Amino acid sequence: MILVLLGPPGAGKGTQARRLTEGRGLPHLSTGDMLRAEIAGGGEFGRQAAAVTEAGRLMPDEIMIGIISRRMDALDCAGGFILDGFPRTTAQAEALDALLASKGKALDAVVLLQVDGEALVERISGRFTCGKCGEGYHDRFKQPVEAGRCDNCGSTDFKRRPDDSADTVRERLRVYRGQTAPILPYYETRGLLRRVDGMAEIGEVALQIDVALGGEAGGRPSGG
Repeated sequence: MILVLLGPPGAGKGTQARRLTEGRGLPHLSTGDMLRAEIAGGGEFGRQAAAVTEAGRLMPDEIMIGIISRRMDALDCAGGFILDGFPRTTAQAEALDALLASKGKALDAVVLLQVDGEALVERISGRFTCGKCGEGYHDRFKQPVEAGRCDNCGSTDFKRRPDDSADTVRERLRVYRGQTAPILPYYETRGLLRRVDGMAEIGEVALQIDVALGGEAGGRPSGG
C-alpha cells in the first residue's frame, strides 16, 4: 500500500505515520528526514541538496523526486510506504505520479488531516518542552504538576521552538493552504482522497484513518 499524508504543520502527520508504520508495517518516508540523510551521506543528490540549503533557496522538485526515487528502491519499500511532506503542489503531485508509474506502481490513497486553523495555532503555539529530558507540555492542555518543574526529571529548564509562535504558525498555515488547496481536487476526482478529523484525539484520528483505508490494518482502501 502506498499512501500520502497531507495536512498542515502540527496536524499530527508524524504521529499518525508512526502508528501506520507499527500497524501496517509501512516505512515512513518523511521528506525532511530523507533530505538530511542524503546530505549526511554526501551522494550526488545530497551534495545538490546541501548547496540549495546553504544558498537559502527552495528545494527544486527534481532533487526531491530523485531522493524519493532512491528511497523507494530500498528493500523495505517493496510492500509500500507512507509519504509525508510530499507532494505539496500540483506539479509535485504530477511528478510523483510519473515516478510511481515508471516503477509500475500507483498511489492507493491520500489521507488528509483536516484541522481548524485557529485551534491549531493554539495547539502549536502553546507547546513547550523540558530542556533536559524532552518531555512535552502545553500552556493549556498539559501543564507540569508542579509549576516550573518537569514531572519526568525535575528540571526547571523549559524551551519553546522559535517557529512555534502564533504569527509564525499562521504564516505556515497560509502557505500550506495556498500550495495544497489545488492538490485536493486533483486527488479527489480520482477517488483517492480520504478526509479525517485531525483535531480529534490521537487514537480517534488513527481509528478514522483505519476506517478510511478499509477498516482493518493492512486492508486496501475502497476505490484505491
